Amino acid sequence: MARVKRGVSVKRRHKKILKLAKGYFGAKSKLYRSANEQVMKSLSYAYAHRKKKKGDFRRLWIQRINAAARINGLSYSRFMGGLRNAGVVVNRKILADLAVRDSNGFAQLVTVAKDNLK
Repeated sequence: MARVKRGVSVKRRHKKILKLAKGYFGAKSKLYRSANEQVMKSLSYAYAHRKKKKGDFRRLWIQRINAAARINGLSYSRFMGGLRNAGVVVNRKILADLAVRDSNGFAQLVTVAKDNLK
């Protein structure tokens, strides 16, 4: 059986990792072992924080809706409960956008919610 020399494939793998580590501080961008550790850690952070970003945006939308609802005389929970009772199906992203860009339209939704509170 022929002898396998791995110089080319190892070089390719090291170059790939060091390219991903470009911009890291100190040895983390120069030395393969520390660069590899940091790249693995960074990729896991990137994956986790892509999931976390969705929750961050939801929290932001809820804050915006709450602020606009309180300007119109309702709390967030009573506003959302009133919309649910009225059968209005609008997601929080759209409600937050309405609260920021179209205060008159949001005020109409608030009146619908107030009318359908128990």
